[in-house]
Amino acid sequence: MNHSVSPMKTFLIALLSILGPLNILGGAPAAPGPSPTSSPDAALRAFVDSGRVPGVVALATTRDRVLHQAAIGQADTETEQPVRLDTIFAIASMTKPVTSVAVMQLVEQGRIDLGASVATYLPELAHPRVLEGFDGSGRPKLRAARRPPTVRELLSNTSGFAYPFWNRDLHRYGEAKATLPKEVKEVFQPLVSDPGTRWEYSPGAWVLGVLVEKVSGVPLEEYFRRNILLPLGMKDTFYNVPADRWARVSRFHRRHPDGHVTMEGPKPPPTPPRVTEIRGDFGLLSTGPDFLRFVRAFLNDGELDGVRILKAETVDLMSRNHIGDLAAGEMITVVPEMSNDVHLFPGASNQFGLGFLLNAQPVPGGRAAGSLMWAGALNTYFWIDRRQGVGGVVLTQIVPFADPTVLEMERSYERAVYALPR
Repeated sequence: MNHSVSPMKTFLIALLSILGPLNILGGAPAAPGPSPTSSPDAALRAFVDSGRVPGVVALATTRDRVLHQAAIGQADTETEQPVRLDTIFAIASMTKPVTSVAVMQLVEQGRIDLGASVATYLPELAHPRVLEGFDGSGRPKLRAARRPPTVRELLSNTSGFAYPFWNRDLHRYGEAKATLPKEVKEVFQPLVSDPGTRWEYSPGAWVLGVLVEKVSGVPLEEYFRRNILLPLGMKDTFYNVPADRWARVSRFHRRHPDGHVTMEGPKPPPTPPRVTEIRGDFGLLSTGPDFLRFVRAFLNDGELDGVRILKAETVDLMSRNHIGDLAAGEMITVVPEMSNDVHLFPGASNQFGLGFLLNAQPVPGGRAAGSLMWAGALNTYFWIDRRQGVGGVVLTQIVPFADPTVLEMERSYERAVYALPR
């Protein structure tokens, strides 16, 4: 298995291999949403009927029942194909929490130690280097890291790894990498800080996916299927979409600078292309009902419908802050065509667990402090409020990430969900 790093194009190529070419522009003006007293359907329709969002699937649940579900708008604005509850979405980085579950299953079995150096399992990462900028001639300045990252640091985004979309030096390094001498090329990529010294959103779950394969002896795609997806009844979640479900995959859309949204790329091929690069940090496709089952398993302390994927104490451990006084959750874009600036909970010093962002403060009219959440690059979001026993999933297929309009719709939907009788 080849784990050499490519530049940021790796991410785009992986997405394109699923649904075709992508030509995206960033930016979107904020738009007023419905009132906080709107019903969940009204909260969504206000954005779809106005043309600000082409289509959305949203669901909410308690520990034991689905509170609300809706599919509104279109999955394909060219053919006017409606979005449905079983529409399949590329969930991108919502793959990461699934990888985190796989790691924690192996921790429960005593096969992985959270506090151990990742080099214990992947010797090729025994001597990472840190990128400290560039010299006057433009050559990268690299030094030996103080130590390799631990498994815990990979799970909590304090490993020192970063994405080039939100790290300017790493973006520059990726652009220059093809011309660098062989001796400065990395197995994965250079770190941008010493492990444990700062929070930075990273492809650590990519490394963790390789770790799961190495320790379990099972390819990641198959490990997910056997140990997480099938046990939870997530029958429509996969890296490779079966041919008989390919027609259910949503098309991509892009937000133009003036705020309007159009569909991207030509019509997908008649049969699904085979995805061969299986990574732990992105690549899964899923449906709203499927991912809601993942959410419900966490609301029920690792168990769903009599099947347990994690011990309750493991879910508790994953839900705690693992980054100390570091602040998490804000990323400043380097590649606006991929992502807007990311401020999921503006002004709050948020925390990070093992695979999930934790909001440090309660959301007015919504989730409690310490709720779990993460998102995907095409504006897919979920939250797990274990304290109040409520979770939700909101799925669109719009780029760039952290779209202000989709975020406002998600917040409006959340407020409406919490107003329902439970």
